[in-house]
Amino acid sequence: MFLIAQNNFQFIVEFAVLLTIGIMLLLNIIPLSLSFVLLIALILSIGLTLLFGFDAISLISPSLTAHEFTHPYGAIALFSIVTCLAAIYIMDDVGINTRSLRNFVILLIIIITLVGGTVHRDFLGMWILGLLLGFFILSKSFRRKSVLTIKRVTLVIIAIIGAFGFFQLLSTILNLPVLSPLLRLSRLDQNSVASLTMVLQNTYLIGHNPASSYWGNTTAGFADGYVQLPINLITLFGLPFPVFYGILVSKKDVIDYFVPGIFGYGYDFGYIILFLFLVYVVAVLFIGLKMLREYREKREKGNKSLLGREALLIGSITAFISQAWVGLFIINRDINGTALVTFLFLGAMVLGHVLVVKRN
Repeated sequence: MFLIAQNNFQFIVEFAVLLTIGIMLLLNIIPLSLSFVLLIALILSIGLTLLFGFDAISLISPSLTAHEFTHPYGAIALFSIVTCLAAIYIMDDVGINTRSLRNFVILLIIIITLVGGTVHRDFLGMWILGLLLGFFILSKSFRRKSVLTIKRVTLVIIAIIGAFGFFQLLSTILNLPVLSPLLRLSRLDQNSVASLTMVLQNTYLIGHNPASSYWGNTTAGFADGYVQLPINLITLFGLPFPVFYGILVSKKDVIDYFVPGIFGYGYDFGYIILFLFLVYVVAVLFIGLKMLREYREKREKGNKSLLGREALLIGSITAFISQAWVGLFIINRDINGTALVTFLFLGAMVLGHVLVVKRN
């Protein structure tokens, strides 16, 4: 009975452990050839491009409902695209002509940038950061001259500023405030200070002041659901956790939308759990980079059996770091709910490389 989660924190930990073990076994059961990894990454990239495109159209179509897919799945799109780029780098090394494939992936990057940025500006930040980080890791892994030059970075910055201006103009012309970057920034400005003040005044080493939460003194002031896995997972297993049905915007947004993740996790679980969570993030990054170095050394010695795993690891590390940065230091929603499942999945995709079963 002790394995049945008694609160959101225990449920998250158990889910993360089981997910990591499952992916670790899966990565060794499925033959991860480079062609197979590339195929899966391409299918995933195309599917998410279509999904984000539908979401962008929904913003301006009164007959469609926007679902904000970039929050939960934005890091998965980054993972799939960078995995494709890593596979292209590997194929270039063995003399395969990848021009058509490279152009197609670049086209997907442009489309995702446009439609994803239309839906959420924080996604655009994570996306650009992830691409820059991905190209940096690729240049180091394959000992190539970095594609990141001062000129190109400057052009990217100019393009981002231009995109913000374009969306502001478009929102004015079409009378669609949802497209306005300035509206989002003003909303954050109006609410973030009050939210941060509430969090900092009521956060303890373990948990928070029960009286400050929506549920009040009926809770223990720990794992009240401000940070949780998707509600459908909770209800699927019939777990007796508090959930925010119908009050998401007016109550949970105080933690979920208006503060960075370090404050959201700190408030719901306490400073000690926040510290342990940050240790987990750093540990995943350290292990992933160590494994990536081992893959590179084996590839340079002529071992071709791990090329698919190497491409997969590069995509996983890039997406994990980018989501951690934006979720922990920009907006809690990018590392909460379904996005938390994505984050734990990416962490498991990195840790899963620790176990490599030799095949005869």
